[in-house]
Amino acid sequence: MSNPKSGSKKYAVRNLRLCTKDCLCLYVCPTGATDTENSIIDVAKCIGCGDCADSCPSGAITMMPYELPEQQPKDDKVTDANRRLILSKAEAENLASQIPGALGKAIERSSRLMAEDLCREAGFMLPQSRNAKEFLKKIRSYPGVPKEAVDSLLNSIEFHEGSSAKETEEKWKCSVCGYVHTGKLSEYFTCPICGQPHTAFERIQ
Repeated sequence: MSNPKSGSKKYAVRNLRLCTKDCLCLYVCPTGATDTENSIIDVAKCIGCGDCADSCPSGAITMMPYELPEQQPKDDKVTDANRRLILSKAEAENLASQIPGALGKAIERSSRLMAEDLCREAGFMLPQSRNAKEFLKKIRSYPGVPKEAVDSLLNSIEFHEGSSAKETEEKWKCSVCGYVHTGKLSEYFTCPICGQPHTAFERIQ
């Protein structure tokens, strides 16, 4: 059912960390979707009316659209710079994991959080996005990557983007390590595998 307040089809999601157990959502839900044994709202029963979210005094319930908007395109300079920083933070996290004590834990955790933020800024805001799907397909053949886990994600995530995107995109192959990059290749791009500049890439026809 469409939410009468927004006109788009939505479902309710409860944040258990914010829930203060006032349970007003249980009384106002017309289908009983909020009354579950594991405290997770039953999406199959939810009709998207939004009454539970309106009545929750702790603001623990959010109405989420079934179809999220496509991500805004990022400038190539921004994405390339972010990807280099992501590799740097990943290396810092790995090194910090070998440092004993609270300091090592703090550096490891902060490096992980910064890398996650950079990933979002680099175009991976949503797990359901076309960018995420292409990335999973790309790393599936990488050595050491668990193919079963990648296949499980590809089969379980409902990717909703790409209907309005171009069917054909530029593909570039690194002449040194064979890495394949999908999308435009800017002058600032470097291979995430071997670090070669954009001049080492050849376009795949």
